Amino acid sequence: MTTPIIELENISFRYPGAYDAVLNNLKLKIMPGDRIGLMAPNGSGKTTLLHTIMGLCRPQEGSVRIFGTPMETEADFTGIRPRLGLLFQDSDDQLFCPTVLEDVAFGPLNLGESRSQARETAIKTMASLGIEGLQDRITHRLSGGQKRLVALAAVLAMKPEVLLLDEPTSGLDSDVKQTLADILNQLDISYL
Repeated sequence: MTTPIIELENISFRYPGAYDAVLNNLKLKIMPGDRIGLMAPNGSGKTTLLHTIMGLCRPQEGSVRIFGTPMETEADFTGIRPRLGLLFQDSDDQLFCPTVLEDVAFGPLNLGESRSQARETAIKTMASLGIEGLQDRITHRLSGGQKRLVALAAVLAMKPEVLLLDEPTSGLDSDVKQTLADILNQLDISYL
């Protein structure tokens, strides 16, 4: 039997001072090959769910297992995070280097690649997404759609085993939404 990539059991989370739980007895299982889209109103807990999977929010109840391993301590999450790729809802929260190339190479550098390896990884990743022409551009001067694609490249350059996409098409025009959908459909990776 195949082990789930992510398994949440009876997860409940309430923000301090809030009356209602944003996640209440949530169960979720993501298997290898799954591609799941969550659609819900603003404020319904989608971001909180992704942050729970990453260990950025700790549920008051329930259990989190990733790749079959119980996630109980910060050390557990620290060890597993390199295998998970989180695309933030706001690309500006994710992109902070002066140029696109530096932003995309940042993750591989932090995962131990040499400067030349990280540069090569970044260039290959950008080419695979069709954004290699942006590599020398100033990141904060890009359009919203370009920033979203650069943020995705930055996540993919770290070679995650699963992608967690927080509102990936929010604020994008229809052409960039289609480009993003085409890219995701070509990836051989599970995502939520």
